[in-house]
Amino acid sequence: MAPSSTRTLWKGAISFGLVYIPVTLHSATAEHRMKFNLLDKRTMNPVGNRQVNKATGEEMTKEEVVKGFEYEKDQYVVVSPEEIKAALPKSTQTIEIEAFVGAGQIPSTYYHKPYYVAPAAKGNKPYLLLLETLRATGKVGIAKVVISTRQHLAALFPAEEGLVLELLRWHDEVRDTAGLPLPNKSDAKVSPKELKMAEQLVNELAGKWNPEEFHDEFREKLEQVVEAKVKAGKGEHIVKPIEGEEMKPQADIIDLTELLRRSLRKGAGKAGADENDAQDEKQAPRKTSTRRKAANDEAPPRKRAAAARTRAHATASVKAKPRKKAA
Repeated sequence: MAPSSTRTLWKGAISFGLVYIPVTLHSATAEHRMKFNLLDKRTMNPVGNRQVNKATGEEMTKEEVVKGFEYEKDQYVVVSPEEIKAALPKSTQTIEIEAFVGAGQIPSTYYHKPYYVAPAAKGNKPYLLLLETLRATGKVGIAKVVISTRQHLAALFPAEEGLVLELLRWHDEVRDTAGLPLPNKSDAKVSPKELKMAEQLVNELAGKWNPEEFHDEFREKLEQVVEAKVKAGKGEHIVKPIEGEEMKPQADIIDLTELLRRSLRKGAGKAGADENDAQDEKQAPRKTSTRRKAANDEAPPRKRAAAARTRAHATASVKAKPRKKAA
């Protein structure tokens, strides 16, 4: 069983007649499905879902997308955000019980998602009173509740340790069985002998409800595959290329040593450039104006080095003009 969640998802009250019980809702389930991310096979970077026009393949911006309801095949009517907001149910923060019915009367196809119900401040006594009453009568409360701007049909059940609010599907969300090839008594008959043998087999397999005996074998096998690959060093990492350096193919796995080596090469290249700058500045003519020197100091190192080399070359290229001989 998954660990409990103390995070309050909803805070309100249970109400029926003049009874008002402050309560909070907490998640009663935890999904453990294997979730996979889409990745670029070359860089292991995540690949997101883009909103594109399915007909043209053109990528759409958020401002260009509207919400439409398909009332017939390929026929839509656009609904504005204001119209959607106006139709939202008003949140009363109340689990309003409208009827009490036998727990066995609700078909299992209506069950959707359970929540644990805990008493809020000063709600312990009425909470226990409702819990014990439902246990004694064998009834459950049928209610309506608004959670996260959505109205739900719900059933309030008495559980072993407290109340459970089971969100139910609406009637039009549950499909009927019309058209399904289900058997009936006229198609096949079960003999008393066959029924007795079947009952005997059921009794041999009968036992107490122990959910820990059952496992999601698919998820466990995938987890074993992932764990084995991680231990074997086959895990892939998202690696960003160093500025000015192209990304290597993913086949060449880059480890910490390679990253350090790259960083050292980059640092050595920068140090070499600074050393060349210093030598060029030594070779440059000393007779320069204060304004030109200040301007070169403010320029980036590469520009200063280039300017120094240009000045040195220009000085070396200038030859003294021969003096004219006296007549």
